[in-house]
Amino acid sequence: MLYSGCQSKSKEISIAEKICPQCGNPVEVFSTDTEVVCDKCGFVIYNDMLSCVQWCKYARQCVGDAMYEQMMAIAERQKANRKLRKSEDNTHDQTDH
Repeated sequence: MLYSGCQSKSKEISIAEKICPQCGNPVEVFSTDTEVVCDKCGFVIYNDMLSCVQWCKYARQCVGDAMYEQMMAIAERQKANRKLRKSEDNTHDQTDH
């Protein structure tokens, strides 16, 4: 999957174990995965690990147009969700006083 001429300082693929929010099953997520389906219940778990695709200028060449667009869309959704949660936390904190 990774472009053989990758200009990245690190070509290592990382792995993390996530817990399925639906059933609690441990699921392995690689840094190159955009999403993983839980093998126990079928729930789709999106990758929230920082990927080189988000910062590398060669990313589109490396992973291809379709994968690049998919990974960037996921990153944008995650960014929007974090911003929303932060906003909700701030609003909640202000109403607690």
